[in-house]
Amino acid sequence: MSHTWTDPLPDPDRHAEFYADVPLKRGLAWVIDMVLIALLTALIVPFTAFTALFYLPFLFLCVGFAYRTVSLARSSATPGMRLMAIRLRTHEGRPFGLPEAFLHTLGYTVSIGMVLPQIVSVVLMLTTARAQGLTDLVLGSVAINRAAGE
Repeated sequence: MSHTWTDPLPDPDRHAEFYADVPLKRGLAWVIDMVLIALLTALIVPFTAFTALFYLPFLFLCVGFAYRTVSLARSSATPGMRLMAIRLRTHEGRPFGLPEAFLHTLGYTVSIGMVLPQIVSVVLMLTTARAQGLTDLVLGSVAINRAAGE
């Protein structure tokens, strides 16, 4: 049975292929994205006359926030997610726009900044039918495997 993006989100029981290996792929995508964000941050440092070294964690956070928001708004996936062939979708099954990208990035940033929400998020990704993290559950969004031709 084919799935179109005008339908609601794929049912995890009838369309399990959309959610297969998503937690693992999200983890690998996260590693790829962290490396890319670190490289972008390192490229910016010389343009600040190296003063950014004094506030490097804050710069990293800002670069990461912009990186995630822009890439999610443009293609509903970060470069790491695209490499892993997964995409984020709204509760209606649509690709993310700027508001959803901003809210998802804000939720991610808040949860990654504290140990308990991050642990809860990972446990939820591993145990919920749609492999949703904490921010996904709050927003109703999901990460799914990219459909052929998408």
